[in-house]
Amino acid sequence: MPEESSAQQGAALASQAEGAEVLTQLQRAIAAHDLEAMAACFTPDYDSLFPTHPDRSFRGHDQMRRNWSQIFAAVPDLQADLVRCTADGDTVWAEWDWHGTRGDGLAHRMRGTTIQGIQGGQISWARLYMEPVEQGGRGSDAAVRQLIAETPTAP
Repeated sequence: MPEESSAQQGAALASQAEGAEVLTQLQRAIAAHDLEAMAACFTPDYDSLFPTHPDRSFRGHDQMRRNWSQIFAAVPDLQADLVRCTADGDTVWAEWDWHGTRGDGLAHRMRGTTIQGIQGGQISWARLYMEPVEQGGRGSDAAVRQLIAETPTAP
């Protein structure tokens, strides 16, 4: 296998840095509850995909703004911790911990992974695998039994 040239290595490092910077900007925008700063992190035709919940997928800023407006209103102290991220070319993988307190006083916590495509310093698409953190579950055996007992989806 041929070695990468220093130019290729430099381009890869620059791409990784760009991806990490976009996610850091997104993290700051979430912490500030700043919809304009969030929108600036995404291309106008941003494609948001939820592979495990396909009916939640959407395209563009309008739905992103509606979603996050509701989240900010419901969780006024929401914070987004970027646990880890790594890039492979123009694709960035991130692990998130979103947490805060809902208006009714209950804890809000979601954790998961997002995979983003970066284009021109903005997120052009994302696949979100974020789920609410379950507290007080019944354990692994019960969870597996429940999963295999659920009605299968059509191919």
